[in-house]
This record gives sequence, C-alpha cells and structure tokens, in this order.
Amino acid sequence: MIVSAYQPYFAPFPGFFSKALRSDILVLMDSVQFPQGTTWLNRNRFKNDQGTLWMTVPVWKKGLGLQSINEVRICHGGRWTKKHLASLKTAYAKAPFLEEHLVFLEKIFSEKFEKLIDLNLKIIEYLMEHLRIPAKVQLLSGLGIEAKEPQLSVEICKKLGASHFLAQSSAKKYLDKPAFQKNGVELVFFNPRPPIYPQLWGPFIPNLSAFDLVFNCVPKAHTILNRSRICPKKL
Repeated sequence: MIVSAYQPYFAPFPGFFSKALRSDILVLMDSVQFPQGTTWLNRNRFKNDQGTLWMTVPVWKKGLGLQSINEVRICHGGRWTKKHLASLKTAYAKAPFLEEHLVFLEKIFSEKFEKLIDLNLKIIEYLMEHLRIPAKVQLLSGLGIEAKEPQLSVEICKKLGASHFLAQSSAKKYLDKPAFQKNGVELVFFNPRPPIYPQLWGPFIPNLSAFDLVFNCVPKAHTILNRSRICPKKL
C-alpha cells in the first residue's frame, strides 16, 4: 500500500493531485504547525487577462501564537468572498467547463466556514472527485500520532500499514531512510511534471490552482494529470 502526505493547501496545484493519483492513501497534515509567513495553505494562483490572479483567504493569526493548521480560523470581515467569486467568474467566463462548477463555487463562497481546514477539505474533495482520483483521504489529526519529523512520516506508515511512502525528491534530506527500512517501508521519490493543457489568456502558466485545469478541460483532466506523472525512483 502506497501512502503519501501533503499539507491541506487552498485549491491545490496539479502536482498535489498527481501525488494523490499515485497513492492509495493521502494523509493531510492538518495538525502540524501553521507557518507564520506566507503559505499555500490560504492562498493560490489562478489566471485572468492580466496574467496571474492571486487569491488569499484571510485568517486570524495576530496574537494567537503558534497554531496548528486545523486551529486556524477564517476572518469573515469585508467582502473578500464576493470579490473572489466575482473574480473567478470574470476570469473564467470563457472557459469551456466553468458553468458546471458554478454551483459549487457559489456554495463555498457563501458558506461561512469557521476554520480554514474545513474550506480546504471541501475544495480538495471536490477536485479529487472531478479529477477522478480514487485515493482515500486521511487526516493526520485522526491518527493519534504525537511524533514530529523525521519520525512523524515513519509513524504514519506504521499506523496505516504502508509498504511504500511516496515523497517529492526535495524531501530526501528530511526523511530518515534507516527508520523506514527498519519498519519495512520502502521510500519512493518523484518529481511531478507540471501538466500542459489548453488555457485562456495567452502564454501557458504552470502550477496554477487545479481549478484552472478543471475549468478548461475537465473531461480530459484525469488523462492530462496522469500523463504528467513520471516514474518514481527508489532511494
């Protein structure tokens, strides 16, 4: 059984789902520390006629010290939800498949989620469904594991009975190979290639939110994402 892990990003990029596509279980690291600086957990990139369109979900951080990702609350002041929805509708008005996703977009931007994790989970689950990714999603907070890296990933594998742990090549220096071997888990590394697909508005921009892929070519999105995978390598 192949297990992988990722932090629960906001409207993640295709590489997030490429990793999930190679996994039997995707563990979302919801109980690790929320970064104090900028993070993909509450912002991502889309595309409009000006090029890159950034969207940020405002969250409460000031005076709260170190928070776990699953503790972070959304700030509902202002009109950011209406602005984000209007921006997406304008940017993707000519996208072939926007209309069939409007109900979902309107719902998530009208529902006042208390916590960021709840919004992100809804989006991740929706995108996995429409990208036809069968991996099971498991929250780290539900596993009852208190360890931190480099032992955390090992404990996740032990808890889930994993035979393989899939990680990006950039994680090699953070993972303890002997600890995985001791527990009968094989480390596998890969680097997802950004999928190339038809986009609106001029030159192709890689690694936007996977919504860009879905709005532009959802019937072929699974095939496009599958092609972007490269053979994983054992350490």
